This record gives sequence, C-alpha cells and structure tokens, in this order.
Amino acid sequence: MKEPLAPGDSTPKGPLDHGKGGSLRWVRGGIVFVGGTMLLVMMALTIVDVIGRYIFNSPLSGAGELTELILVSVIFMGLPAVTLEEEHTTVDLFTARMPVRTEPWRALAIGVFSAIVLGTIGWQLWVHAGRIGAYGDVSTTLRIPIAPVAYFCSVSTFISAMAAVMVSFEPLFKRPGKG
Repeated sequence: MKEPLAPGDSTPKGPLDHGKGGSLRWVRGGIVFVGGTMLLVMMALTIVDVIGRYIFNSPLSGAGELTELILVSVIFMGLPAVTLEEEHTTVDLFTARMPVRTEPWRALAIGVFSAIVLGTIGWQLWVHAGRIGAYGDVSTTLRIPIAPVAYFCSVSTFISAMAAVMVSFEPLFKRPGKG
C-alpha cells in the first residue's frame, strides 16, 4: 500500500525506493519506456491504416494482426511494472477496519496469494505456448509465429509473480515510523 506524500515532498515513497533511484526503479522505467514506444508504434500503425483505408481506399495489410500482437505484448509487459509499483486495482472493504499492526502480514498474505495465481497463469501460458509452437500457429496475413508472443506473455507473468513476492515481503522489514 502506498504512503501519502509529505507536504512539499514530490518523491513517492513506495516499494521501489531503495536508496538513490534504486535498480528496481530503472527496471520499471525501462519497461514503461519500451511499452510507451510500442503504444506509439501501435498508434502510428492505426493512423496509417485508417488514412489508407478511408482516403486512398487501400488499408495497410496485416495492420489488425500487428495491432493485436503489439497490444497483447504491451499488456503483459506492463504487468511487472504495475506489480512492482503495487498499482493493481484493490478494494479495501475490510482492511480499513483492521489494526495497523496487521498490515505487513496482510500485505504478505495477499502478495504470496497473488504470486501463486500469477505463477499458475504463467505456467499455463507456457504450456499453451508450447502447444501453439508444436503445431506452428502463425498469424493469418503476415504469417508471424504466435508462440514467441505467448512465451513472452508467460515470462512476463512469471516476472510479475516474483515481483509480487518481493514487494509483499518489504513491509515486514520496514522500521516503524520510516517511509
């Protein structure tokens, strides 16, 4: 759970604040940069396709396939970044009434549960990617192999599972009164 900023402090206090900048902040920054670049490519691809389709009556061949593959890549690439920043959507119907001393243990339980779920999803994606690769599935128009994208999604989900565990243990080691 994120702590609010102190008056006059513009630096967020969260799981990535490990010293000056921290290596995890660089990892997240890299993920966000690559994901943002992929979104820009997807936007340009869509613009070119729409202009070609409606002005020149000649759509960009395979634009839909590329958009789908880029979109799934952006979503799964962003998963570890969201996990590292603890930005998943949460509902705290009961936790607001729990004693503050239980917060680290609650965070640990939720983090471990999330890691188990993410690990299971990653494993199933890996199995599915193997099946896709075994029968050589490719995209319809551009003939792009689908298995590497599925493996990428699986690896991203495994990285998110590891991030969930790492982030969930952090509250146990924070000193009381420190941000």
